[in-house]
Amino acid sequence: MLDQVAAAFEQQNYQTAARLVKELLQRSPQDPWVQFYLGRLQEVSQPLETAETTYRQLLRNTTNPKLVTQVRQALQRLEAMRQEQRQAAIAQATLDPANQKPGCLVLQAVTGEPRTKAVQNLARVMNLDVYNARSVLPGRGWRLYRMGKVGEIQVYGQELQRAEIPVFWSSLAAVEAIQVFQVNYFQAVSPQVTVICQNDLGQLGSLTFNWSEVSQRVEGMLPVFEQVLELGYRDRLERKEQTQDYNHFCDLHLPSRNCILRLQDSRYEFHQGGKWLLEQPGRDRLDNTIRRNWNRLMALLDRHLPQITTWSEFQVFGESAADFALPLSRLKSHIHLSRDRDYYLDQAFHLYSSLIFLHDR
Repeated sequence: MLDQVAAAFEQQNYQTAARLVKELLQRSPQDPWVQFYLGRLQEVSQPLETAETTYRQLLRNTTNPKLVTQVRQALQRLEAMRQEQRQAAIAQATLDPANQKPGCLVLQAVTGEPRTKAVQNLARVMNLDVYNARSVLPGRGWRLYRMGKVGEIQVYGQELQRAEIPVFWSSLAAVEAIQVFQVNYFQAVSPQVTVICQNDLGQLGSLTFNWSEVSQRVEGMLPVFEQVLELGYRDRLERKEQTQDYNHFCDLHLPSRNCILRLQDSRYEFHQGGKWLLEQPGRDRLDNTIRRNWNRLMALLDRHLPQITTWSEFQVFGESAADFALPLSRLKSHIHLSRDRDYYLDQAFHLYSSLIFLHDR
């Protein structure tokens, strides 16, 4: 009967093949060849993932050289079919001019027991070996995984979602639509909050809101570089770039106003407003450094925003962004640091905060 099944598949007579496979499964459900033809049937009648599961289980459990060869050929055939379907979906998605604009795809952390399955699914969908898939899928935080046309990003994202891998994607246009205000200082914190801030044009103004409007905080650090002279080869002076310090950033998200309030320790005017941050009783004047004042400012936010989520794993996202320095350079960072040039981490932090902002809406 196996010869009859093989002939039915050769003739693409899938109705006959299905009837014969059903009979074989009733007689010899554990027979490796029966399982192989079940996989062949699943190729044409069910999602490709089902057939792949059957084939991979066969590879683990059989030693028959002829069968192993055919299973491997079947897996190659599945991958080719998957690639063809993906390219067709991308072509269809990018017909819309809006989907030809740039976007990005983020992998979210998977921990605990579900991680093993998620790694296997990621390897299957993205055609990776399990070792690489494990290193790609974050165990904490978010990973910037792909950048490209929104339509293409969406196709990959939907495939990963179907494989039960947590992902998020967005167009860069949506990121750029978020207003960002640089906070100079808090003028009042109760009963309402008033901040003195600047817009993109450097225009000074004030913004009054309620603490309840703040949906979440995003914190991170960005390096400040300086050119230094060092002795190099044969004691020749060489100019090198070194990290001299880190600036702290804290974004407050106000989704109802479609804006982000950005605080920066080196630009915050601690001597203005918020006298509660300075020269507290029992503290020495020398204790009033920028770092300590910044910590007091964060403590103030803790007191007024005890229930909201604070995102503080930018480092993970920043490390993954190194592979996308060029496309990120086209994104306005809204970061102002004393550097001779922009640094990809500036755009990465803004993208990280903005994606969290969009994900929460």
